[in-house]
Amino acid sequence: MKAIRRFTVRTVLPESIAPLGRLARNLRWSWHKPTEDLFAALNPHAWEAVHGDPVKLLGSLTREEIQQISQDPEFVARVRALDADLETYLTEPHWYQRTQGPEAPRAIAYFSAEYGITPALPQYSGGLGILAGDHLKTASDMGVPVVGVGLLYQAGYFKQSLSRDGWQQETYPVLDPDELPLTLLREADGTPALITLPLPDGRSLSAQIWRADVGRVPLLLLDSNIRQNDDAARNITDRLYGGGSDHRLQQELLLGLGGIRALRVHSRLTGAAAPEVYHCNEGHAGFLGIERIQELMSPEDGSEPMTWEEALAEVRAATVFTTHTPVPAGIDRFERDQVGHFFSAGLTPAVPLKRILDLGAETYPDGNPGKFNMAVMGLRLAQRANGVAKLHGAVSRSMFHGLWQGFDVDEVPITSITNGVHVPSWIDPLVWDLAVEPQENDLHPAARWRKVYDVPDAELWAVRRVLRERLVRDVRERLRASWKKRGAADAELGWTESVLDPDVLTIGFARRVPTYKRLTLMLRDPARLKRILLDPQRPVQLVVAGKSHPADEMGKRMIQDLVRFTDDPEVRHRIVFLPNYDIAMARVLFPGCDVWLNNPLRPLEACGTSGMKAAINGGLNLSVLDGWWDEMYDGQNGWAIPTADNKASTDERDDVEAAALYELIESHVAPRFYGDGTEAGALAPRHETAPAPDAVPHQWLAMVRHTLATLGPRVSARRMLTDYVQQLYVPACVSGRAAAADDGAAARATAHWIERVREAWPQVRVEHVDAQGVHQEPQIGDELTVSAYVDLGSLTPEDVTVEVGYGRVSETDHIHERSYAVLEPDEPLDGGRQLFSGPITIDRSGPFGYTVRVLPRHAGLASPAELSLVSNAAD
Repeated sequence: MKAIRRFTVRTVLPESIAPLGRLARNLRWSWHKPTEDLFAALNPHAWEAVHGDPVKLLGSLTREEIQQISQDPEFVARVRALDADLETYLTEPHWYQRTQGPEAPRAIAYFSAEYGITPALPQYSGGLGILAGDHLKTASDMGVPVVGVGLLYQAGYFKQSLSRDGWQQETYPVLDPDELPLTLLREADGTPALITLPLPDGRSLSAQIWRADVGRVPLLLLDSNIRQNDDAARNITDRLYGGGSDHRLQQELLLGLGGIRALRVHSRLTGAAAPEVYHCNEGHAGFLGIERIQELMSPEDGSEPMTWEEALAEVRAATVFTTHTPVPAGIDRFERDQVGHFFSAGLTPAVPLKRILDLGAETYPDGNPGKFNMAVMGLRLAQRANGVAKLHGAVSRSMFHGLWQGFDVDEVPITSITNGVHVPSWIDPLVWDLAVEPQENDLHPAARWRKVYDVPDAELWAVRRVLRERLVRDVRERLRASWKKRGAADAELGWTESVLDPDVLTIGFARRVPTYKRLTLMLRDPARLKRILLDPQRPVQLVVAGKSHPADEMGKRMIQDLVRFTDDPEVRHRIVFLPNYDIAMARVLFPGCDVWLNNPLRPLEACGTSGMKAAINGGLNLSVLDGWWDEMYDGQNGWAIPTADNKASTDERDDVEAAALYELIESHVAPRFYGDGTEAGALAPRHETAPAPDAVPHQWLAMVRHTLATLGPRVSARRMLTDYVQQLYVPACVSGRAAAADDGAAARATAHWIERVREAWPQVRVEHVDAQGVHQEPQIGDELTVSAYVDLGSLTPEDVTVEVGYGRVSETDHIHERSYAVLEPDEPLDGGRQLFSGPITIDRSGPFGYTVRVLPRHAGLASPAELSLVSNAAD
């Protein structure tokens, strides 16, 4: 019998245990083990049945169970104590309150299309979402006043299973928001608070706003599945990254434009401080800047309306844009006419449509004039931008160089802040207790991780084995469940009870499955891989997981190829593929693996934080030098897989790098794990006999200890948030406040100056350069006086910086290892011409050269390259 109506009945808790409701709905429980343990103790069997979801757990309890719990004095006291602890956590000063001055922002809006916080709120697909979730959780722990903005997807991302022949299958279980740890924002009369966007053809898109409490950080999620919408509009928030191009565009319009409106509603209803900095995490949310411009061009508070140029100047000053994309194919691009069609419906009526379309225009060599590029718009709407690792910053500067023509690639104004991971979420409690000092307020972050140096090898090795053993149990359960979904009967699955061995070197590989991440590189030589897995003295076992996008047939084929290999009875006890990779699986997988494998095509990995999560659990990385590993590998915290020449074909690269991977495992990783021949029991066949009590691989554990002590503080999201606050948030707040002060007086003045400079710039040129002091045989230490004759047209010397760039030159006369010196204005010449001069010192031997250029100069600019204006001296 099927129900024709469905609703959720809320659990009413007796007064003595009423705080359980708040503890369940604040997602701090997902990284605060005492609170998680409290819920698990309520009913261990039910806790397992609801997959560790406190809201569902409370909903599953009977009246009798609730009554019994409420009358247990010990449990009631425990509830009260944890509720008091949560209250202290939510209100006491943290790092931000203790260290930041008045120039720090009162609130920071963080926009992202996905958030990976807990399996109980499945609104993520992969690394971008997990990073966003870790950003919010760490902001909460540090007291950084962030408010998150996203969408609430009716089905989240898909659940993955396998067919009998190993093909990925997707299902989309529909979520009930009333069963999630969410609270609906309501008006004073109790009705849901709504935001509404006009759509073409007289339609509209409305959304209600759910709030998740991520510790002390509110996360606002917009939900279009409401009765006020027609069927098409209701389905806009159906799936993460689902639907066609129009569907995706409407999701991003709702996230950006609707997200700003949701922030205003939240501030009005709760009294929360209005954000002073806006952080756009990837291009999906880029339209947020258009909505803020609309607010300034058509203000509702009676202030003087701004022009487009003035509003753009103010919005840019307080906006940060983070790109996670290392390849142009990963950027969202829409048809220019498609974007124009939606904005013509009156989404932002005060903003000229042409200006909007120009923001996303690919006005650079090889750009498509018919496309609207979301990342390009994000960069043009933000005064500060960053990649997510040092190498990715360099890749991003190269990828977007066309927006700053006339500048060298390394001058493109995109910096980098390397991602980090939220340690309390990802470190296993056993490792935390063993290796990390808990007194975070009293110790420098790096000092906390040095505790591991005091841990005896035998104790550290024993903990590593416990974690491996736990992973083995978890893998067997998941593998059996996967095979049953593939149609196997219980009688066929006895072999799953002996899959993997807790005393065998365990390598993990888990991530999304686009082709560049090369899931199947390990299969390049199947016979050699088999020999590695089945080595009688140094066996290796592999645990692999990952999801392919539903539309990525090539990614699905890679999964199928791997699954078919893992199905081979000869090796299936040594290598497994686990479907439906998610946070719950990851929390067992990372601690249980001895080595974390990552083999993308360099340099296509933006950061790759999965290896960070392994490192904070004592796992060693075996990775191509890409993403974060490129800057943090030191020779003692793992192994670097050599990369082939970029000129090689794809097949040649795969052959070379797969061979290098096999060689590293056979000759370095496995021997180090099992001992180097000088240690007791060094080459014992672990799958045949248990290791001797003293068979401890001391050199391996030295690497584990070094990894924990040195990488622990560096890969922590506390380091990442500190960098964001100091390098981006505070400077953006200072710029934003200055631009907005006195009804935007500075923004208006900056806009007028920019307009004047852009109009005059075509006439700016360096007419002539000469230098005095050059001897026939120049020597290091010689000083040159450089003079530049510059035609400024209608500009003044105060509008520009004239600088000489100098250094070592290549055979093509390109200046490397550049230094710069500013030339000061000297005597004015006739016709708007000006002499600039100043000294430089020859500071290196070999081929040496210099040149002169003119740049715009204004206090409102964050970078000399910001306006993409430069006049270089001619040859």
